[in-house]
Amino acid sequence: MKIFKTYKTVVIAGALLLASCAHEDQPKESQLDFTTPAKTELDNWIGTNFLNPFNINVYYEWNQNLVDNNRYLYPPMVDKVQPAMEVVKKIWIDSYTTIGGADFVKKIAPREFVLVGGVNLNTNGTVTLGLAEAGQRVSLFQVDNLNRKSRASITQFIHTIQHEYVHILNQTKPFDEQAWAKLTPSGYTTSWYVEPIATSRSLGFITSYARLNIYEDFAETAATILTSSKAEYDAILASITDANAKANIKAKEALVVKYYKDSFNIDFYTLRDEAQKNTDAVINN
Repeated sequence: MKIFKTYKTVVIAGALLLASCAHEDQPKESQLDFTTPAKTELDNWIGTNFLNPFNINVYYEWNQNLVDNNRYLYPPMVDKVQPAMEVVKKIWIDSYTTIGGADFVKKIAPREFVLVGGVNLNTNGTVTLGLAEAGQRVSLFQVDNLNRKSRASITQFIHTIQHEYVHILNQTKPFDEQAWAKLTPSGYTTSWYVEPIATSRSLGFITSYARLNIYEDFAETAATILTSSKAEYDAILASITDANAKANIKAKEALVVKYYKDSFNIDFYTLRDEAQKNTDAVINN
């Protein structure tokens, strides 16, 4: 019994010594700041216009986990964020809400926008204007370069959003891939970026990027029509001299129109006109 008691005393003493050392190693005060940053006026605006009504968050501060760290990317200037997101709200959200219904964007939307200030340059010399990831996140680049008084600048910027949103809609309800694939099967290429747009249109594609695959073709066709007035789109068709190419583009247009009607009960041309009206409102404001 004595041996057991002696051993027990040693163990207890050792435990007390370890506890004492561990206590001494603890810092007197934490060096980490756990306080919640105060919301800025911009944060409150994002909450009012995106997060609260549509459950969409907007990330504009630097977060290396939200971007490709192999690219030279940086956050937008803070004073460029609200003007850019006002464009998104007016032309994309308001148009779909008016034509598709008050809950349309609430039910189908990316839940995160990640804003990047500058250009996302690829190794092949092309520029990535936007990315849609798993239907949940859309990254928008060149936010600092957006000129709200320039129709060309607004059109390029909103084209990115319209294009990526079409992908999200397609993930919800697929388009008729078999019918689409039969129209211009030999025109798709991974080297789309070296093809002039006039050449691509002469082969039945609305843009050169549309030639990457049928999914980009569908998104580009829909986005181009949504970011063009009827007169502008008619001018594109009029510039195509090859009758077969023009017929194929019009056939693709018809599939887009049918998709929106059958899948979401949306009149695609009415949606286009609403988006154009809202684009004019942004530019003239």
